[in-house]
Formats: sequence, C-alpha cells, structure tokens
Amino acid sequence: MVNVTINGKQYKAEDGATILDAAASVGIYIPTLCYLKDINNIGACRVCMVEVEGCAKLVAACNNKVWDGMVVHTNSPRVRESRKNTVELILSQHDGECSTCVRSGNCKLQTIANDLGIVDLPFRKKVAKAEWPMKFPLIRDEGKCIKCMRCVQICDKVQGLNIWDVSGTGSRTTVDVSRNRMIKESDCALCGQCITHCPVGALRERDDIDKVLDALADPEKITVVQVAPAVRAAWGEPFGLSREFATVKRLVAALRQMGFDYIFDTNFSADLTIMEEGSEFLEKLKRSAAADAKGADPSSDEAGTQRPAEKFPLFTSCCPGWVRFLKSQYPDMVDQLSTAKSPQQMFGAVAKSYYAQLLGVDPSKIYCVSIIPCLAKKHECAIPGMEDGARVSREDREKELLAQSGGDKEKLGQLEPSEQASVPDVDVVLTTREVDRLIRAEQIRPALLPEEEFDMPLGVGSGAGVIFGTTGGVMEAALRSAYYQVTGPHPDPDAFKKVRGNKGWKEAEFNLAGTQLKVAVVSGLGNTRKLIEALRRGEVSYHFVEVMACPGGCAGGGGQPIRDGEELAAERGEVLYALDKENQLRYSHENPAVKQCYQDYLGAPLSHKAHELLHTDHHAWKMPGEE
Repeated sequence: MVNVTINGKQYKAEDGATILDAAASVGIYIPTLCYLKDINNIGACRVCMVEVEGCAKLVAACNNKVWDGMVVHTNSPRVRESRKNTVELILSQHDGECSTCVRSGNCKLQTIANDLGIVDLPFRKKVAKAEWPMKFPLIRDEGKCIKCMRCVQICDKVQGLNIWDVSGTGSRTTVDVSRNRMIKESDCALCGQCITHCPVGALRERDDIDKVLDALADPEKITVVQVAPAVRAAWGEPFGLSREFATVKRLVAALRQMGFDYIFDTNFSADLTIMEEGSEFLEKLKRSAAADAKGADPSSDEAGTQRPAEKFPLFTSCCPGWVRFLKSQYPDMVDQLSTAKSPQQMFGAVAKSYYAQLLGVDPSKIYCVSIIPCLAKKHECAIPGMEDGARVSREDREKELLAQSGGDKEKLGQLEPSEQASVPDVDVVLTTREVDRLIRAEQIRPALLPEEEFDMPLGVGSGAGVIFGTTGGVMEAALRSAYYQVTGPHPDPDAFKKVRGNKGWKEAEFNLAGTQLKVAVVSGLGNTRKLIEALRRGEVSYHFVEVMACPGGCAGGGGQPIRDGEELAAERGEVLYALDKENQLRYSHENPAVKQCYQDYLGAPLSHKAHELLHTDHHAWKMPGEE
C-alpha cells in the first residue's frame, strides 16, 4: 500500500493501482467515456484527466499509476475547464439528436455533459455522415461515434474477430469496418458485444418494432410470441425493477396487453432441443463404441456402406453467433456441429406445423415473433433452410388431399395460394432492448402489472430449459437427460454442476454407464478460438462441447439491456439457476408438452419428421468468403 492524497485527504491505495481505481476505492468518482477495465485503458477520450502536483500537464487517471506521496486533484478549476472543453469538442462532432436515439437516458456522453452543466456549444458543429446497409442486423451511425475505441478493443481482445479498426487520418479519423470492407462482406459473428460496450448510440441493433406493430394490427394474422430463457433475468432492468419482481409472468402480462394472441415459452423448445441434440450425441457415441468393439474400420457399417469415421467433439448448435464464427473461421469443422436447430427455430417450425394443426389454420396466418437477448438471431431466422414448419404442413396437407382424391394429383389445386408459398418459421426477432422500448411505446407501466401465465401447450418449460440462458446450461441440461436415457434412473439434477460458473473455458469428466465422458464449456469467441486451436494441436480432446458466442452466455447477450461499465451475465445467470431449482420439472425429457408433441406429431427424437422440422443443413448458406 502507498500513501496518496486525493482532493486534500490522505488515503491508502494499493501499490500499482491506477489513479482511477485508487479514487474509486475511496468513493471518489472520476468521469470517463472510453475506459473499460482490463480491456480499454488507452486514455482516448481525455475526460478522466486529473491534476497531479509536480506534473506540468494534466494526466489521464485511467492509465497512470499512483506512487507513494502522490497528491491528486480530481476536480480543480484547471481540471474542470479541461474536462468541459474536451466534452464540448466531442459534442461538436456528435449527432446530439437525443430524442431519436435508442440510448437517450442511458448514454454516458449525455450524462457527463449534463453533469458538467453544458447547455451551449462554443464550437461549430460538424457531424460526419456515412452510408450503412440498414437491413443488416447491426447498425452503425458514424455521426454518433465518439472514437472511444471500445468496439475495437472488445472485438479484438475478447471476441478475437477484429471487425472494427481506425479509419482515416487527422480530423477525418474515425472507426469503421476493418480492412476496408463493407460490414456485409465481413466475418462479423453478430454477437453484439460492440453494441453493449458502446457508451453512446453509435452502434445498435436493427429496429424491427414496426413489423411487430403492423402484425398486431392485422386482423388476418395470428400473432404468436416466444420468450427466451435469459430475457426473464434482464427485461426489468431499464424500468428499475428488481429481478425478484420483474418475473417472466409480468412480461407475459405486458405482451398480452399489447395484443399478442398466444404467448409461449422458448423453454419448451429448449427442452425439445435437448431431446434432439442429446439423442444425436448418444447415437454418435453408440456408433463410435460399436466400431471400437468390432475393431473394424469405422468408415463402413455392417452393410458395407462407406461412412466417415465419427469425429469428436460434437459441438452444440443453439448459438447462431457461434455458428457464424465456425463457418467463417474453421469451415472444415462445420460437420462437427449438431444438426439440431436452435430453440428459437425449433419453436418456429413447431408453431407453423404442429400448433397450426392444433388450431386448424393455414400456417401462413401465424406470425411468429421471438423475444431474444441476441443479435445473431435476426440473421438466423432469415437464412435458407429455416422455412420447414409451413413446408411440412403443406406436405401433410398434400398427402391428405391425395388420400381424399384417391391419388388424383390434380386435386392438389385445392391448396390455398398461401399454402404454396415459402413461409419463414420465425417472422421477426426482437431483442430484450427492443421489447423494453415496445413496452414504453405501448404506455405500459411494468410496476403495475399482475403476473399472468403462458398459454398452453407450448408454454411449459423445465428448469433444464431455463438454464439454457447461461454458459454451461445447455451442457448441464443435456447431461441430465443423457444420463437418464442411458442408465434409466434420474440423476440428481445438480449432479453436473461442475460445468457452471462464468470462467471462459471449463472442463469436466463424468462417468456415463462406464464411458468416461469428457466435456467442455466455453463462452466468448476469443476463448472459443483458444479451445479450437488447442483441439487442432491435439492438446485437448472432448466428446461434447458447448459454445456460446457471448461471455457468460445469453445472459450477457448482445441484445440485453445495457448498464455501462457493468458485466451482469453472472448475476443474471444466478437468477436462471434459482428458477431451475424452484421448478417442479428439472429434466427436459419430463416436459409433458414435449412428450405430447412427440406422441401426437413428431413420433420420436431423430424420427423422419423430427429431422424435417428440427434439424438443419449448416452448409445450406454461406458466410462471406466461405467457399
């Protein structure tokens, strides 16, 4: 510890701490725009400048360390003048139309400017303009960029994709897509971490609220909405509601007040995902074990049919940001992805086939909305191969007409035109932030809402489904059901908690009926790259690997509410584990709605119909630059 005097008072500070951290440790606030602890401490914004006795110039508090006997003034007249001039210069190049900005009221620049009492600008305003593809899920507004470099650093240091870089020189210096690319040409994973770490509104998601409002106003549309697991741990934050009060049932009440016809839980399709992905993994293990037992060439089966040897690990496929990453960075490993669709897409496929049949309606009349803490889902719902629900329904209808007509194909003309068209399984995706804005637009006061239940039958979800929203949750849910499928009795639902926690790369081993199962869980794309490189070097080996693009999983997703400078994935994840613990259903295979769906429609996991609806071909679409 060293002795430091800050604003006339003596304090003890840790030797080697920055002035910013030392001041914060004794309750003294120094404003900053660009600083992100351990990620961006380059002093780019110059807002955190302080006066140190003995130094001729002001110094940046974020990257200068304290020394014994240091005397610091964090708010002297000289510091105040410098800070105010700096912020005024930033504002002179900033599009300050706060009334039309998604970050109004939650903007670091707006807060600091207000705190400094800036009511007029002494400098001429000059705001940069640049074109951007507004249909892309990620939107950048150059006029709002303050060149703080946070997006560059989070993408480089945490996600390892280097999508952003400095562009231009002198007064034209800005941040843009790296290597002189257009964003649509880049290998961006659409994780959205650059958005959640931007201090202003320079980066945001494409706003799809109007599409939802149009659907709600259309009497011909049956609006169906699904709520993802991690949304329930975060949606109340912008309204100042505690997590205990802001339950998913209050969100259901808000959605029902908006006019949605049916409100369902993505936990239902998370359980469905476990049934398909878990069964796929067990089948892969069986094939590998059978080949080992025979000592035969694993590339051929009993009939002599050539088949590739089983490659491990099997990777989970429920995170579209991770799928985009693998396809662009390691395309030779795409076949190791589970073919199971994400819970979002499984839900859409089931809604426009099984549920449309239950309602007795044309699938094209169903308008499926997802509320998801994710940006990449906006891309996922539009890729080829995600129109299976209505297609399978149409095929079922064709078979029905053929049977009624005695095989007369001319009778197929009885199909409605809408039944002949391609219909996406999920029509639109809203992030958690967008649904919060929609709640405000509809003049709903969440603090006054009662709790209301999901609709049935797709509103039933297990505790295993709810923990999908945090890193390790998919793996734990899969192991709970896999153990039961292999051994018979249920395991203790907390038997696989070794995969919990927010460490970026976790490993565990479990005995599965004599097979020593090696699994790994990784979150954050920088950690993912380290794991894959270790796999390719032969330093590690696993049977099953869960990957989430966002640090901490969906709880820390790029579509979640933004609390500047705070990483809340761990706190939100704890909420999900608490919900799992109090749920009467803690195993995906025990979900009665899932059982009924298989019994009445799908048949069994990995059946022909299940493959048609719930699985996909990851080669059906290409990432930029993918051969």
